Amino acid sequence: MTLKEILPGQTCIVKQVYSNNLRKRIIDMGLITGTKVLVKKTAPLGDPMEIMVKGYSLTLRKAEARTIIVDRIEE
Repeated sequence: MTLKEILPGQTCIVKQVYSNNLRKRIIDMGLITGTKVLVKKTAPLGDPMEIMVKGYSLTLRKAEARTIIVDRIEE
């Protein structure tokens, strides 16, 4: 499952970032393997999405979120 598929209010754990072009930038933003991510909300048309990572808000485009493999946490 990718970060793009996680709905607002759900939490997940980053498993892998597989984009060669965006990998360094995404990792620099704190989205490394094992990081807990909360999807806060999406824009009215679905792009971009706002997530909470390590105590700060981050906005990602759906194309970027598609490159991040995650496991959803059931709470």
